[in-house]
Amino acid sequence: MALSPLNQRRWRNFKANRRAYWSLILFSILYGISLCAELVANDKPLLVQFRGEWHAPFAQFYPETAFGGDFQTEAKYKDVEVRCLIMAAGSEACWDDPEGILAEATTQGTAAGEAIEQGRIIWAPVPYSFNTINDIGKAAPSAPDAQHWLGTDDTARDVLARVIYGFRLSVSFALIVTVLTSVIGIAAGAVQGYFGGITDLIFQRIIEIWGATPSLYVIIIVAAIFTMNFWILVFLMVLFGWTALVGVVRAEFLRARNFEYVRAARALGVPDRVIMFRHVLPNAMVATLTMLPFIITGTIGALTALDFLGFGLPSSAPSLGEMTQQAKQNLQAPWLAFTAFFTFAIMLSLLVFIFEGIRDAFDPRKTFQ
Repeated sequence: MALSPLNQRRWRNFKANRRAYWSLILFSILYGISLCAELVANDKPLLVQFRGEWHAPFAQFYPETAFGGDFQTEAKYKDVEVRCLIMAAGSEACWDDPEGILAEATTQGTAAGEAIEQGRIIWAPVPYSFNTINDIGKAAPSAPDAQHWLGTDDTARDVLARVIYGFRLSVSFALIVTVLTSVIGIAAGAVQGYFGGITDLIFQRIIEIWGATPSLYVIIIVAAIFTMNFWILVFLMVLFGWTALVGVVRAEFLRARNFEYVRAARALGVPDRVIMFRHVLPNAMVATLTMLPFIITGTIGALTALDFLGFGLPSSAPSLGEMTQQAKQNLQAPWLAFTAFFTFAIMLSLLVFIFEGIRDAFDPRKTFQ
C-alpha cells in the first residue's frame, strides 16, 4: 500500500536524519536476531536427521526412545550416548563404546564392521540456552574462551546466550509498557485538555493523588505476595506509568481547543472524538513523541533496577539486571560488568536516536532538504 503524501514527507524527514536511520537499521537487526533467539542460542539441536527422517528438537519434545534409547524422558542431546544413537542410527553398540562408535559413524559411517545409515545433528550458532548449566571443568564465573565467547556467569550459564534472550525481554517489555501507557495517557490527557472545566479539575486531582502513591513500595508488597512474572510487572509499570504523557497532551489540547479550525469543526457538527483524535492529536504528536524516548529508556531502567534489587523477574529469567547484580558480586570477573554496560549503552543509545528521528519526522516545521 502506497504511503500518503504526508507520510512520504515524514519518511523523507526521518531518512534525512542519518543517525536515526542507521540506528533503526542496526536496532532492527539486533532485535530481529533476539526475536529468533531459540534459533540462535539453544542447547537443543535445530534439526536432527535420524534414519532418513528430519526432526526439530528445539520446537518439539522427543523422548530418548525415538532415537533408539531406553527412556521415555526427553533426550539429552549433548550426552555422548544420545549423539552416538543419532549418528549411528540407533546402533546398540553405542551403549558399549559410545565415543568410539560416534567417531567411526562421523568419519566412516560404519560401526563394528556393519554398514549403518549415518545421522546428522545441526546445532544453533550458540549451542547454549539462557538457563543451560554448563560443565566448564573449572570455577565459575569463567573468562571468555572459544566455547563461551563472553564467558559464563557464577552459575556456569553462557553470558552471550543470556544477553541475546535478555535483550529480547528488555526491549519487548519496554515496547509493551510504552504502548499501553501511551494509549492510556494520551486518551486521558486529550479528554482533560479538550473538555477542560470540571472534567479537567477532577482528573488533575486524581492524577495528583495517584502520582503520590509510592510505586516501589507497592511493587515490593506485590512481589512478597505473588511470584513475580513478566505480565505482572507489565501491569504494575502501566498502572503507575500512564500519567507520564498526560501533562504534555493536556497542555497541547488546552492550547488547540480554541483554534479556528476546531471552532469551525464544532460549528459544522463534527463529533468531539473525531476532532480530538483526527484533527487536534496530530498537532500534539511532536510534543508527545519528544517524551517517548524518556518513557522507553526509563522503563528499561526500571526493569533493570527491580531485577538488580531482587523485586523483579525470577533469577532464572534472562535478565540484564540480574547480570548487573552478578557483576557487582563478582568483581574478579570484569567481563560481566563490561557485557552489561555495553549492552545497555548500545540498546539505549539506539532507541534514543530512533525516537529523535521520529520526533523530527512528525514535526511540521521540518522539511526534507
